[in-house]
Amino acid sequence: MNYLGHALLSFKHPEILAGNMIGDFVKGSKALDNFPEGIRQGLLLHRKIDSFADAHPATLKAKNLFRPDYRLYSGAFVDSLYDHFLANDPHYFAREKDLFDFAREVYETLQQYGELLPEGFRRMLPYMVSDNWLYSYRTLKGMQNAFRGLARRAQYIESSDKAYEILVGHYYELNQYYFDFMDDVSVYVKNELNGISPGL
Repeated sequence: MNYLGHALLSFKHPEILAGNMIGDFVKGSKALDNFPEGIRQGLLLHRKIDSFADAHPATLKAKNLFRPDYRLYSGAFVDSLYDHFLANDPHYFAREKDLFDFAREVYETLQQYGELLPEGFRRMLPYMVSDNWLYSYRTLKGMQNAFRGLARRAQYIESSDKAYEILVGHYYELNQYYFDFMDDVSVYVKNELNGISPGL
């Protein structure tokens, strides 16, 4: 999953959210020692979610659609499209305003932990807020932009146009993969959070 998925699966626990959102910017086990316990648990949860997603049958099927053109980057495109379907999932966001309000709450929470955020994420956060990345996943135009951003950051991708064509051409199939995955990962994360603290 991408940023929206990791934010939602923090289930409104502020320190878990902060750690979950910065997971891609903190590498190795020793780096975890630089953070308070709650954020450290969020970082570990991020890694568990990524591992769960990578091994899930629905994710593997979705990756197969992108693999001929994007190989190792197929998973990155699937992560992004999961956020698109999540942003449009009425179970989590019954109204467009619900997604907008959720995104604003996430940004405000992250800004509260500004001094603890890794430098790379701290530099990125103003752009995430100003362009409202979490909300923009909702539209196909937003997904086109997200795919283009992924291609710009990737070393071996010349264009994301084909990825967008795959999303549009296999939209309902990919949406079903999302539902199959989301049902399972939500239960998995809730169990993980209960294991971290009986009060969560």
